[in-house]
Amino acid sequence: MAAARRALNVTLAVVGLLLALPLLIVVGLLIKLTSPGPILYVQARVGVDRRNGDPERWVGRRVVDHGGRLFLIYKFRTMVQNADFAGQTWATPDDPRVTPVGRFLRRYRLDELPQLWNVLMGDMNLVGPRPEQPRIFAELRDRIPEYERRQRVLPGITGLAQIRQPYDQTVEDVRRKVGFDLEYIDRESPFQDLKILLATLPAVMVKRGGW
Repeated sequence: MAAARRALNVTLAVVGLLLALPLLIVVGLLIKLTSPGPILYVQARVGVDRRNGDPERWVGRRVVDHGGRLFLIYKFRTMVQNADFAGQTWATPDDPRVTPVGRFLRRYRLDELPQLWNVLMGDMNLVGPRPEQPRIFAELRDRIPEYERRQRVLPGITGLAQIRQPYDQTVEDVRRKVGFDLEYIDRESPFQDLKILLATLPAVMVKRGGW
């Protein structure tokens, strides 16, 4: 099952990259021409936790227990350069750090397209809980019961929470999303992944959850 699922993710990611290549080039040029800074935004995120048993017994073997393996996520840059200089924070509606091109990309979630490369690298699947920034993850782990259980599967570009709820703005938003993530994990299957992928496109087209 795991090998078949991996093959499906790789195949769809390759097809997606090939089909989206002209769009990727256009978006990259627009970002470069309208805002100083790099085209891609690269950030550490908390990935899958493959430790067996109780994670607490592994804490002493790491300098910091991030809750999962850290990896670098790739996105089109939607904010001004060095927007996170003051630290890791959630973006908000009408965030002054977001560029005009970036606002369009975020609204239709086109900024997520480079994560198809993360899927090819094995850091992510197409479908799964969204990966969080390490500092925010550490805060939410202490405030939301079962938050760490999201890390038992690979994070995804889209997921059940993303097609049912907008971007997070408060901890309560995260609590609801965690419920959807755990529901996904409990019912995890290739068929469910296909259903979520098919539901993602209409959710994006009507800008559900994007800003």
